[in-house]
Amino acid sequence: MSRRISIIHYRPKTILNIAKRPDHWFWTRYSAYPYIGCQHGCVFCYCREQKYSPYDDPNDFAYIIKIKENAPELLRRALNRAEVDLVFTGDYQAVERKFEVSRRMLEVCRDLGFPVFVLERSPLVLRDFDLLREINARAPSVAAFSIISTPDSPNYEKVRQMEHLAPPVAKRFSAMEKISAAGILTGVCMMPILPGLCDDDANLENVVRWTADHGGKFVLASSLTLSDQQKNYFFEVLRQRFPDLLNLYQRIYPSKSYAPANYHWGRIALKVREYCQKYGIRDRVPRPIIPGDKRGLNKRIVEKLAERSYELELNGESGYRVWAYRKAAWAVEDLEQDIHLVYHTMGLKGLQSIPNIGSSLAGVLERMVAELTE
Repeated sequence: MSRRISIIHYRPKTILNIAKRPDHWFWTRYSAYPYIGCQHGCVFCYCREQKYSPYDDPNDFAYIIKIKENAPELLRRALNRAEVDLVFTGDYQAVERKFEVSRRMLEVCRDLGFPVFVLERSPLVLRDFDLLREINARAPSVAAFSIISTPDSPNYEKVRQMEHLAPPVAKRFSAMEKISAAGILTGVCMMPILPGLCDDDANLENVVRWTADHGGKFVLASSLTLSDQQKNYFFEVLRQRFPDLLNLYQRIYPSKSYAPANYHWGRIALKVREYCQKYGIRDRVPRPIIPGDKRGLNKRIVEKLAERSYELELNGESGYRVWAYRKAAWAVEDLEQDIHLVYHTMGLKGLQSIPNIGSSLAGVLERMVAELTE
């Protein structure tokens, strides 16, 4: 017997989450979400973890949906006081058809000139195509899709069972094609790649190929994480529905593990990169830059430093080198002056005056400044 959905309306006191600086995955500094709980009910969703979910029973996550009815008003108030930057928002599960909280939050971002990053498992996002185009015209934005397998992949049917009520993948790709045709940056977040189901070469290439064929510009991949009640829930689903996979996951996710152990994630990420190069797209999200941004060059350099840090990590370089580039990216992000002006007036010494930038990295920055300003 299927369980009925319960809807709870409430009025939170705040809506906008503000990071010290944009992350190096989505390039978002802000996030604001209209609902708690998700009717899609994907069994691997990290939002069932205790730090994200208000429910003691992880099963409630897909059946008790909390509507933040004052979210648009709170967002307008918060963004009125904030520096313009990318906002991670939107949630196009079934309740959005009726309550339209995501749409009203997009209207706020449009009115105030804030770019958005929308990540969806549903083509319902096309209902707000008009708003996405208006927002993108003022501030380049991203409308991406969460896709981890394609219909021509070996384990597609099992993956679809794990996605529960999420709309069909083919419809997501069709929506991507329309969004791409409108000039809005789009692509796939292949998250999470499920061991034994999505990590075979055929599926990795299929996801990249389908993305390129439908106008996507990137495939951003990451591994599955499991923690506390979400891990227990996920393992119970495996016992009941996919017992042939249980031993694999027990080995990869030992007791108290969050990130996978004994799993060749680097090989998989490098494969995704190889296929992206083959089909002419990227394995990272290109950073949207608002026209006229006085620190636009700084942000382009931050993007390059972050990409270099990721590349070093994939290639098994020392943690010291990985963190050197990561901290350099943070330092340039925090720099209030135009880095070209710093270099033009003070040369290499000016670059070395930036925190966490030594002589070697100053040389790297000098080459990046020259490349991006020639």
